[in-house]
This record gives sequence, C-alpha cells and structure tokens, in this order.
Amino acid sequence: MTALAQYQRLEAPGLWRENAQAQRREVIVAVGDATLTISDMNDRPLAHWSLAALARANPGKRPAIYHPDGDPSEQLELAVDATEMVEAIEKLRSAIARRRPHPGRLRMLFLALSLGTVLAGGVFWLPGALRQHAVSVVPEAKRAELGAALRRQLTRATGPACADPAGSAALARLAARLPDAKGRVPSLFVVRDGVQNALPLPGGTVLLAASVVEDHDSPDVVAGHVLAAELQAQRTDPLERLLAFSGISASFRLLTTGSLPETTLQTYAEHLATTPLPQPPMEALITAFARAGLPSTPYARALDQTGENTLPLIEADPFTTTPPANMALSDADWLRLQAICGN
Repeated sequence: MTALAQYQRLEAPGLWRENAQAQRREVIVAVGDATLTISDMNDRPLAHWSLAALARANPGKRPAIYHPDGDPSEQLELAVDATEMVEAIEKLRSAIARRRPHPGRLRMLFLALSLGTVLAGGVFWLPGALRQHAVSVVPEAKRAELGAALRRQLTRATGPACADPAGSAALARLAARLPDAKGRVPSLFVVRDGVQNALPLPGGTVLLAASVVEDHDSPDVVAGHVLAAELQAQRTDPLERLLAFSGISASFRLLTTGSLPETTLQTYAEHLATTPLPQPPMEALITAFARAGLPSTPYARALDQTGENTLPLIEADPFTTTPPANMALSDADWLRLQAICGN
C-alpha cells in the first residue's frame, strides 16, 4: 500500500504510551509508505504502525486518539492543532478501506440472489406444483361433486338440462356405450344453449348441445362429440383447467377445505360458456372411434360437410360399407334421444 504523495513524510507532535501501565511521552509522528512511524524527540523510532491496521478510539473528536487495531492499550494522541496530520491519516484509512474486500457485501449479494431464486421458484414453480398435487389427490367423488356444482353455475348460460324421461333413458344407454379409455362411463346432459357441441366437466360430466342431438341424422355424430369430449378431458384434466384458470388460491382452498367458493365456480362457468375447447388431434379421434367400434364418417361430415378438413377420419373409417356389430343406439332410442328437449 502506498501513501498519497502529498502526505509522504508529513510530521506532527503527539503523546504516545506503549501500554496501559506506561507513562505517556512526547513523540514525533510521521506518515510514511503505508506506515505511521512514532519516534522520540531525538528521532529514534519507537514504533511502526501499519495504516491498514490503525483504529481511531474517538472518531470525530479532538484530540484524535489512535491505537493498533485490536490493541487499545497502546495509544497515540495527536495534538489538537495537528489538523493536517489527522486529515491525512483519515484519508489514507478511507482509501485503504475502499480497497479491502467486503465479504459482508458479497454475502448480501449471494443472499439477494438466493432469495430472488426462491421467489422466482415460488412464482413460476409453486402454482403449477400445487395445482398438479391437487389434481392428483382429489378423489372421484369430489370431482363429481365439483362437476355438478359447475353444471349448476352453467345453467345461467345453458338453461336447465333437457329431462324428457324417455330421452334421458336413451341418453344413459348411449353413455354406457361410450366409456372412456379407463372404462369410466360419462354422465351426459343435453342443454339448449351455452355449449358448443360438447363440454367436459370434472368428474366425467359431459354437456351436449341440443343442436348436436337435433340437427343430425345419426347417433354416431353425438357419439363422436362424446368421444371428443373424453379425449379433451384425457389430454387436459377438466379439474386442472378449472384450477389453472382460478389461480393458486383455488388449489390451496381445494386442498385445505375440499371445496371451492361459489364465486370461483361462477367466474369459471362464465369463462367456459364463452371459450370453446380445441378439437382433439385426428389421430386420437381415429383411435377413439376404433376402440368404441363406431363409424367415424358421420362425425367427420358433421364437422366439415366437404370432408376436406376431416379426411383422415373418413379414410380410417372401417364401417363405410358394413355397419358395426353394436350400434351407438337403436333407431327407437335415437328417436327418443332427439326428443329429449321436448320437441
């Protein structure tokens, strides 16, 4: 460490004691290259103090008193009028302090970075993890309960489900014909408004638009929409969609109380009524029709009358010339189902 040039060999009188028991004696203090030299009045050196290890016992006060850092028993008191010497020592001490490493600052930097990482994890990782955990632990009975509660909220947009007894019985027989990939039979409901084709809800509930039942000539079209809804639920769990839309508080509430507020369900129901779900991939639909043993052409033509956009479904249909062994519905049940809304 090199002292500032203007302070080299700067001298001033002072009083020095070697230890707490020693008497103070008059000395001459000189600033050198990184050191403070204390000499007697005959210019014989008595002590050399490192400027880097110099501490002040009375900051801001006069006369200034210094001692080696960690040893306050040895002291140097500079004269009251030794202003230039005191200023020189303080400037040199400040310059040395700036050049020292600051482990405290480094620790604070690492702490801030660590805290930022934790907070970022909380923002980006925690909501998804909490949602996935909720989806994995909620039992089927609770899912069905949430689906029923959501269906009740949707009645503002859909109106009450169509409930003609004969049509409802036919609808139940169609549901039994269309279990999902895990063998679960869906709960089907036909509604007049608020649904585009078919809408899967938590717990295996599927809402069908009345137009799907009334505007087509084949129950295979209705079956296709049910299969598509089951695929949508398989690709993205309806409960997960509900929790993702409603935020982390909904996941936490469901895990801790086993229920969701009516306001949360109402807001999500309004979203569902205005946001159609994407169509499942053609490959998945082809597999679903093959598993169900049903023709896919009627459904493909219902989606696109020209067949241009649904050609894979048409080409993969094994029942273009011969009917399947088990029809989706008998002719009598199909007529009953078409009249489920009282037409």
